[in-house]
Amino acid sequence: MIHTLSSERLLLRPFSDADLDSYAAFWTTDAARFVGGACSRADAWRRMAMYAGHWLLRGYGVWALEERATGRFVGQAGLWFPEGWPEPEIHWLLMGEATGRGFATEAARRVRDHARDDLGWATVISCIDPANLASVRVAERLGATPEREARVGERRFVVHRHDMRR
Repeated sequence: MIHTLSSERLLLRPFSDADLDSYAAFWTTDAARFVGGACSRADAWRRMAMYAGHWLLRGYGVWALEERATGRFVGQAGLWFPEGWPEPEIHWLLMGEATGRGFATEAARRVRDHARDDLGWATVISCIDPANLASVRVAERLGATPEREARVGERRFVVHRHDMRR
């Protein structure tokens, strides 16, 4: 079962069919290059289903982000550790119209605190394309530091280590 979390402005909840239009639209934008590249609407739906399945297999996963004031779907954030990934990761992604409002930092901080306080994790990473300067800044705001370069398949990124003591 996927539980919900909340922060000051966000509800972290399971994905729903109602998220698909916005979610599929994101995967046609240039920003998708930082998280695996463009994909079709059907592939966007499969990604949502994959995140739901991750919860079943790992007991934790990625939530849809809903702006509490409006009920609008604004992105995703959570804990991600698919097969072949270097370590469990704090992951975040925002729909274009939600960027620049501090939602990514707020969501990632809530996810980090959940991993530490509720799951008892001592460490977690974020895998960030070095050209994704907005995500690098989010990681820095959370106290994460660049640790090493890594590669999964064709994707190259920098592993940022989060300080879980904060």
